[in-house]
Amino acid sequence: MVPWIETDEPLPPTALALGPHSDAPGLLAAGRDLSNTRLEEAYRRGIFPWFSPGQPVLWWSPSPRMVLPVQDFKVSRSLRKTLRRFIATPGCEVRMDTAFERVIAACSSTPREGQAGTWIVPAMVQAYTAWHRAGRVHSVETWIDGELAGGLYCVGIGRMVFGESMFAHRTDASKIALAALVAHCRAQGVALIDCQQNTQHLASLGAHEVSRERFEEHLAVATALPEVAHWSYHRSTWSQLPALSEAAAPPATTDAP
Repeated sequence: MVPWIETDEPLPPTALALGPHSDAPGLLAAGRDLSNTRLEEAYRRGIFPWFSPGQPVLWWSPSPRMVLPVQDFKVSRSLRKTLRRFIATPGCEVRMDTAFERVIAACSSTPREGQAGTWIVPAMVQAYTAWHRAGRVHSVETWIDGELAGGLYCVGIGRMVFGESMFAHRTDASKIALAALVAHCRAQGVALIDCQQNTQHLASLGAHEVSRERFEEHLAVATALPEVAHWSYHRSTWSQLPALSEAAAPPATTDAP
């Protein structure tokens, strides 16, 4: 029986989450509270909300956990070409936190891999938008010729980043945003991006599964570190990806004769 958690009660120990052979592996608790305080408590313990319309707020702590070590990020040949072209093209840029509400709205209309519908219900949009205004949730945005072409949003606590969802209106625009997030994490001393659940797409980019225990050990250390100093993106940050270091270098200048 999944426990019901009132607003003034803490979430239960993650070890009590339903096991892998249950109908809902990783399900820990149910409730109705999606306040900033509850979300902060949950994420610091590796717990996240995921529920459908008409359901209460369901809290999850799956094991194993899908994570992306930023040093293991795989830039395929095709992605490398895409990123080099993007970096070199005027009017193409990555921004952070300039259009969060548009990003989460676009993500909310994009089904998760392997699912028919979206999991970002209106209550989730409202809650994460409020948490964004408190400085805890961030958007990474791919802009092409002044238009928002794709992006993602994520949670940042200390030196830990939790990937949430992404979208693309143009080919590879979400991959560009993810590559930018990885480069930003490398620059800011963030070692791991939480991906929550296993997908083939994430695995192809270097993500892999770890046990809940190992994930929580890393989480306890990373969330206790100082907060990332800034959430903004500069062209030079692309140099954090070795395959792009040359493309990210500032244009050479020559003295006039």
